[in-house]
Amino acid sequence: MGHKVNPKVFRLNITRTWPSRWFATGKVLIKNLEQDVRIKKYLFAELREAGVDRFEIERSGHKFTIGIFTAKPGIIIGRGGSGAGDLKKKLHDKFLKNFKLNDINLNITEFDRPNLSSMIVAGSMAIDIEKRMPFRRVMKQAISRVERAGALGVKVVVSGRLNGSEIARTEMLTSGKVPLHTLRADIDFAKATARTAYGAIGIKFWIYKGDVFKKKNEAAQGEVIGERK
Repeated sequence: MGHKVNPKVFRLNITRTWPSRWFATGKVLIKNLEQDVRIKKYLFAELREAGVDRFEIERSGHKFTIGIFTAKPGIIIGRGGSGAGDLKKKLHDKFLKNFKLNDINLNITEFDRPNLSSMIVAGSMAIDIEKRMPFRRVMKQAISRVERAGALGVKVVVSGRLNGSEIARTEMLTSGKVPLHTLRADIDFAKATARTAYGAIGIKFWIYKGDVFKKKNEAAQGEVIGERK
């Protein structure tokens, strides 16, 4: 049996960093980690229509900061900031009662290239499939959008009772190259679920954006080579 590893987790501290930044030990670590997972799960469901790429959580002292990277910030902010205020109050009442309302900050940032975000593309695919669009057309349209945005490779897998068939199956489409075993490869991966009348349909999406090299290390090596000459 093959053991699949999440491409983002596989590249932590190489081409990616941790989405939650805080330090704790013992039972506090367990409590904070569970809180982060529940908050992110709730926000992904609550802000599904806003095209969210990712959330970043920071804890420092009595401050709690959530960074929201979205393709449609206007949907979250609302008129005069009323949407952001309501969202902050909901988070406080559901998950963050141990923080004061004024100590919770929402940093909403516009994601400038939504077609290069696997989470945004997979989420839009799930919405289209729920609207009963043919899954093959949805897959091909998503791949074409990502390629036009400048990606070097795309891979998409859809599984479930596709088009309402009696037997569940898996369909896959690829374009370009997706080097999952190359650690310096910048690969964006996401999963989404489309809830249809026939059952859940799972979507997995990979985007290969190119290789990431540590320029600082290369510059330092160049200086050493120059000195040796």
